[in-house]
Amino acid sequence: MDKYHTPVMLDECMEGLAIRPEGTYVDVTFGGGGHSREILKHLNKDGRLLAFDQDADARQNIIDDSRFVFIDQNFRYLKNFCRLHQAMPVDGILADLGVSSYQFDQAERGFSIRFDAELDMRMNQQSALSAKEVVNTYSEADLHRIFGIYGEIQNAKSLANTIVTGRLNGPIVTVADLKNAIANRIPKGKENKYLAQVFQALRIEVNQELEALKDFLIQTADVLVSGGRLVVISYHSLEDRLVKNFIAKGKFSGELEKDIYGNDNRPFDAVSRGAITASEGEVLNNNRARSAKLRIAVKR
Repeated sequence: MDKYHTPVMLDECMEGLAIRPEGTYVDVTFGGGGHSREILKHLNKDGRLLAFDQDADARQNIIDDSRFVFIDQNFRYLKNFCRLHQAMPVDGILADLGVSSYQFDQAERGFSIRFDAELDMRMNQQSALSAKEVVNTYSEADLHRIFGIYGEIQNAKSLANTIVTGRLNGPIVTVADLKNAIANRIPKGKENKYLAQVFQALRIEVNQELEALKDFLIQTADVLVSGGRLVVISYHSLEDRLVKNFIAKGKFSGELEKDIYGNDNRPFDAVSRGAITASEGEVLNNNRARSAKLRIAVKR
């Protein structure tokens, strides 16, 4: 499992979930199963754990335990499958967002700038849309949009134009093809950061990550019991902003709404003031923890 993915802020997540031994919990990003295994340690024979993961590779880590149920679906279908497994309401939900170390390290998956492979980036390998399709078929305006919004790239407009012009000479199929096509747009001395932003934008678009996250967060309010815990780790500002706003306001933009009696109209209260970050020691041992932000909320 550690080879697959080292779980980030494991102790902080368990503390945030405030696990009841007989409770029902959901790990919506199973991956290598690190968080799930730790949750199971805190449950007694009556406890239950449901785990979601849309990546077929995660199935190799399935836990042989009668209290454990694996659901090979995107977490945007949280409510449907919790209902299907007669698990509602649940006592806690954990989400460790983004890409696992394993996915980054599998060259053929096309997630990493370190390897040359076909531009793929699909978390669900059954999905039709790959990064290659995005790069070769999206209009210049759509590429401009995703690089500007999802990658927060300053020269998104000229980058999109460069890609559309470059693909006229032949399809951009591999990581190396893309790097070569956009070489003159990459700021000198900031190559890795810039390419990481480009890849982040493509990955978010391919997997509809922000839309899936919104769908998931909205459903947590219906799935959790009153007093239940929501624990979310995010790795970039776009994710964290959605999580922060949802916990604070019950929605993703605009002001906090109140009911006719003047009460806050939101389903959660924040447990921690601001985001929790990994310790220096953890960051030294697991570089992925460097950008992690953990937010904890309790259902009202």
